[in-house]
Amino acid sequence: MTASIPSTDRQPGKLRVGMYWASSCGGCDISLLEIAEHLLELIQVADIVLWPCVADFKYRTVVGYPDGHLDVCLFNGGIRSSEQEEIARLLRVKSRTLVAYGACAMDGGIPALANLKSRDEIYDVVYRSNPTLQNPAKTEPMERWATPQGDLTLPRQYPQVLRLADVVHVDYQLPGCPPVGTQVWKVLQAVAAGEVPAHNDAARVGCDAKSVCDECHREKRKVRIKEFKRPHLAIPEPNWCLLEQGFVCMGAATRSGCGALCTKAEIPCRGCYGAAGLATDQGTAMLSAIGSVIDATTEERASEIVDGIVDPTGTFYRFSLASSTLKARR
Repeated sequence: MTASIPSTDRQPGKLRVGMYWASSCGGCDISLLEIAEHLLELIQVADIVLWPCVADFKYRTVVGYPDGHLDVCLFNGGIRSSEQEEIARLLRVKSRTLVAYGACAMDGGIPALANLKSRDEIYDVVYRSNPTLQNPAKTEPMERWATPQGDLTLPRQYPQVLRLADVVHVDYQLPGCPPVGTQVWKVLQAVAAGEVPAHNDAARVGCDAKSVCDECHREKRKVRIKEFKRPHLAIPEPNWCLLEQGFVCMGAATRSGCGALCTKAEIPCRGCYGAAGLATDQGTAMLSAIGSVIDATTEERASEIVDGIVDPTGTFYRFSLASSTLKARR
């Protein structure tokens, strides 16, 4: 994208931009730098007023901002704790435009796979039974601990990871793990131009109703799948549909807009853009796609082929469990 950020007369002075991380890995913060030379254009028209990954901003400073002080806040990560929900609600009030930035904020992302386990099961692995752990007292985090200087507190961990939209209204959704630089730049340009979407539906930026398969260059030979392969155990044939070769490629059930970057690199689509088209459950959509292409005429043969998919839940819902019908293990 070569267009520059337009000037705006909505408000005197520079735009005020914030970025916050919740339950995420930090990759989204790094992805903001992928707008490359456009960073020079951004700093000419915008000031960063919140970015905990980069500078020591204090919550009390944000609390003191007037409502709507931030022109745009890029919120990455899901909601797993009481602190993250509190800050999400605070930033909604302080931001004119709130962006669910990346797969975790949009659909729960990889952190939401923890929804398949209870909090006690997670604590057991992390603090009790981990073979690399030295914790003979089985010490675990506590929400409150009394000291002579006063009570120390930790945020309350929620039973499951939530999407940002489960907590507050979202203006834009920017998919990807992480979002690509061209899409990030598109959002910043739209905000600078005052093109904020209507508040009755979050606008998805950088994707459309088509699937990754629609923009993938690989040839579809319309052959049926006899078995599934794991990517690290087999080398795919160039230029032939990876799913038809037996690799679990999520392209058939995933929104387009990324340019099919993974399949161009001989890697199956992971599904980080979320469900394609009108589908609301990415995993169910993928199961339907697989059911239509496996080479089976009996239920027994179909089960035999599908059993070759290792960790189907973690594969079909790698990024979208919090947006699915399943959401979590009950």
